[in-house]
Amino acid sequence: MNSLFAGKSRAGMLQAMTQAPLDLLVIGGGITGAGIVLDAAARGMRAGLVEMQDFAAGTSSRSTKLVHGGLRYLKQLEIGVVAEVGRERAIVYENGPHVTTPEWMLLPIYKGGTFGRLSTSVGLRVYDLLAGVKRGERRSMLSAEDALAKEPLLRREGLLGGGYYVEYRTDDARLTIEVLKAAVAQGAMAVNYAKATEFRYEDGRVVGAAVRDRIGGETYELRARKVVNAAGPWVDTLREWDGSKQGKMLQLTKGVHLVIDQGRFPLRQAVYFDTPDGRMIFAIPREGKTYVGTTDTVYQGDIAHPRMNAEDRQYVIDAINGMFPSLGITAVDVESSWAGVRPLIYEEGKSPSEISRRDEIWQSDSGLITMAGGKLTGYRKMAETVVDRVAAQLGREHGLRFHACTTKHLPISGGHVGGGEDFYGYVQTKSTEAEELGLPRELGAAWAMKYGSNAGQLMAIASEMQRTANKGLGKSAVKPEPEVEGRSGSVKSEVEETGRSGSVAEEAEVKAEAGGESFVKGEARPVAGSDALPLEVAVPLKYALDEEMVVTPGDFFIRRTGSLLFDIAWARRWKEPVIAYMAGYFGWSAEEKARHADELERALTEAVEPEQAGQLGEG
Repeated sequence: MNSLFAGKSRAGMLQAMTQAPLDLLVIGGGITGAGIVLDAAARGMRAGLVEMQDFAAGTSSRSTKLVHGGLRYLKQLEIGVVAEVGRERAIVYENGPHVTTPEWMLLPIYKGGTFGRLSTSVGLRVYDLLAGVKRGERRSMLSAEDALAKEPLLRREGLLGGGYYVEYRTDDARLTIEVLKAAVAQGAMAVNYAKATEFRYEDGRVVGAAVRDRIGGETYELRARKVVNAAGPWVDTLREWDGSKQGKMLQLTKGVHLVIDQGRFPLRQAVYFDTPDGRMIFAIPREGKTYVGTTDTVYQGDIAHPRMNAEDRQYVIDAINGMFPSLGITAVDVESSWAGVRPLIYEEGKSPSEISRRDEIWQSDSGLITMAGGKLTGYRKMAETVVDRVAAQLGREHGLRFHACTTKHLPISGGHVGGGEDFYGYVQTKSTEAEELGLPRELGAAWAMKYGSNAGQLMAIASEMQRTANKGLGKSAVKPEPEVEGRSGSVKSEVEETGRSGSVAEEAEVKAEAGGESFVKGEARPVAGSDALPLEVAVPLKYALDEEMVVTPGDFFIRRTGSLLFDIAWARRWKEPVIAYMAGYFGWSAEEKARHADELERALTEAVEPEQAGQLGEG
């Protein structure tokens, strides 16, 4: 029997949405829409969500992958925003410590630079107070010598010192997926590759939408008492359908990030630095790679397929070489990249970097509610504000009553680990459990780090695969094979300064045992049904198909594992057997299999090769 959130359950869930009117229909399956449908379902609403691509395929898998505390907003004197996002950052972490990690950030101070030593010290102190930063994560000021000890690659000329403070690194796509899984567990219905094509109206009021299943081809009529437009960069498109695109509107900007192997860019310490044109750039170590970004340019191209172009790539490379001059990074060193579109609220006369990241709610005469702007960090609070409005209107207009928001203390899927304080103890427990099941300890730890309290499900899948392989294929099916290349790099160095609850030594020990944050080096253990796949690949794939509504190979390699971004060699190595496994799972024809293979190959190429002038999606 398929789970409610399996790839094979999509048509059934769409059909279920047609059986009775929804209290709330959310259009858009990024983090904003995911947060809204979770909040609504947790209050007892009959809530549904449709997304025309994969969940998080737009902006929500293409960010800088930080749950910001809002330091940049302090520079713009947006005091209220700093206070709110600081509080929300802590909530996001406690509700899902497996997808959000404290990351110590170094802000170098240079003679003649944007930041002075006194202004940085005062600014970070004010930031600590406004954002309610925990005592162990409050800022400190470093001398030039201390800054270089933290990060020896920094440019030495003119270095005066640095500010040292905590940001929170996240896996934005997996955060979105975990929020959606939590929503479905609360009774919500959510389907990817389901495109709203037009609204339905009665007496001038929006009462639902026609939705086309882009996989099966069927069109479904969904009725809803309230409709929320949470389509990110597409919100103005939906407002055009509604005839309500007037007054405020979006300004789309593009941000590009580059990924470079740590062997070429051995960054020890996350760094937040300014460029000669005043733009702020992050360089962050992750899973044996260093990623750097972002650009910020006005974008008017294909919203669904933004790409890195040669100018974007060179801008980031120049920024790297300006701050880390000993490296001599060139285009050849770029292993992967991603480009995302930010849906900012247009402000006349302001450059992209100057435009506020604030969020606003707009409601049209038809009743369509639009959630515009906003940041990843504030998704939960944005959802609370929208659903408060929906609940009030449902009460006035339909006599329906719902309880208040509960998401402040509601763990997301995988988040039932006792919060940040107990997370590393949970990981150690799971590594022991894996060993008791005959699995490598490091595999249990890796899955606990990535999937949190869902790790037990992956270990159960692994155990069943091993039993099936032993029974059907003989002992040789699970004998040790040559090492599977997993995510590389020094795990210990990545976590030494994370600032998570618990000792640094404990954190390093756990992550070292996990072999990193995701896939690990270990025995290649072929499994029944896919002789070419080791457990390290087959188990997350089976889990993603059964529990995370994976439909295409790109869903798995880009948004469920992040491997196309952070270990593109791993994605290339396993692409063919993964596609073969999925073809058998879904019963694809030879033509369908070839199409999916071509789509994945194109994504692999576009991650490395810049877009040429005149190609679709040029910004």
